[in-house]
Amino acid sequence: MYDPVMIQPFRNELTEIGFKELMTAEEVDTTMSNNKGTMLAVVNSVCGCAAGAARPAVKLALQHSVKPDRLVSVFAGQDMEATQQLRERWLQGLPPSSPSIALYRGNELVYFIPRFKIEGRDAYSIARDLTQAFDDYCGVKVAV
Repeated sequence: MYDPVMIQPFRNELTEIGFKELMTAEEVDTTMSNNKGTMLAVVNSVCGCAAGAARPAVKLALQHSVKPDRLVSVFAGQDMEATQQLRERWLQGLPPSSPSIALYRGNELVYFIPRFKIEGRDAYSIARDLTQAFDDYCGVKVAV
């Protein structure tokens, strides 16, 4: 597990722009199960591609006029139980990936960016992908 003091600035990068941290499996299931609109879920990480591309891309994308209703994150290597639950239940069938970015409409995963599509790319390119997904899936009412 990572030193909580060391990773706090990485957590803050997301919480300062409106992300709610999910730190237990129960929080993950409750939040995901009760999602009625659109939600962006970020698997945060200490790696260089999270710092140099994923978190900056998310910040840039959220400046777009169309964006998800809710923002949540788990921290791989720290919030072990929450990260495992998100991966096993809500990212089912996808290989573990940190960092990664998932967009949901209701309980349905509609868009996913794994680590291999983050590594080696700049934040602006990833943000363009995210804003296109926001345009495609956000702002549209979800059937309940």
